[in-house]
Amino acid sequence: MLNETVFRSEDVPAADRLAYWAERVGQTHAPVRMSSDHADDFRATQRVLDLGAVSVWPATFQQLVIRRTPKLIRQSDPELYHLSLVVGGTGVGNWDGHEAVYRPSDLHINDSSVPWEIRTGRDPVTAVGVEVPKSLLPLPLGMTGRAVPRRVTARTGIGALLAQFLTQLIADTTPYQSSDGARLGTVLTDLVSALFAHAVEAENILPADTHRRTLVLRIKNFIQEHLHDPQLTPAVIAAAHHISTSYLHRLFENEEATVAAWIRLRRLEAARRDLTDPALHSTPIHAIATRWGFPRAADFSRAFRTAYELPPKDYRCQVIGVRKSTHS
Repeated sequence: MLNETVFRSEDVPAADRLAYWAERVGQTHAPVRMSSDHADDFRATQRVLDLGAVSVWPATFQQLVIRRTPKLIRQSDPELYHLSLVVGGTGVGNWDGHEAVYRPSDLHINDSSVPWEIRTGRDPVTAVGVEVPKSLLPLPLGMTGRAVPRRVTARTGIGALLAQFLTQLIADTTPYQSSDGARLGTVLTDLVSALFAHAVEAENILPADTHRRTLVLRIKNFIQEHLHDPQLTPAVIAAAHHISTSYLHRLFENEEATVAAWIRLRRLEAARRDLTDPALHSTPIHAIATRWGFPRAADFSRAFRTAYELPPKDYRCQVIGVRKSTHS
């Protein structure tokens, strides 16, 4: 499991909770000033995931006004870019005379070296914060933190890919070892770099290795979304990403499997989940196979048996039978 710390405002007396939360944000991001309509009994929770030089912190908190002032910047500047994926609630951000409204499925971006103010709405806010050292993020020549976009949609493109990564990461950290933290931090930094570059229409400024890893992540996301299509082939994938098929294969040379094998593995995993879902116990096996891109039952049965050492029917009976006996 990843290294993780948990904060709850209820752990301190009611009168101290807002100050406690301000202290937490100061440690997690940078020193700020806070005020709230709920100052007498402020409620907030936070988890902080350690990803090496990068940190991710899902949090929920009540109405706030948060300010990063010039005085606070002079006193302490950790030189960080902060991103928040808004999951619930709303807010309005102001910096250098500009304003942006944040709603669910938006990414808002702050720079610890630039003064800003955020006013959240009356409803509690749920967000996933990300802290990345500036030294890890290449910006276009001549571009400063003041020019970094302050709001990016997480509904499409790289924003959606970043949101998917964060959502999956915080949902369950048990599959990861603590040593995976730094690796995941590298992936996250690449995604943020690509997001910045795309937002300023300067993707060509990314280092070649970062660009390659980001492209592989995009391709894998595309494959995941089109597993049901039996016509999903390397040629189709390459065309959708405006690259040659040979370059696509080269991109996967350092991955855990070839393109075709990666597609097959993801399809088999999806089919296996459906086969062991009690809610789908009456769905014919051939229908599940077709749903996940295996139009020929014999091909599916052979591939499934190779991967899981049992035919699909036997595997389904064995897993569901064990579950029934466990709950009886």
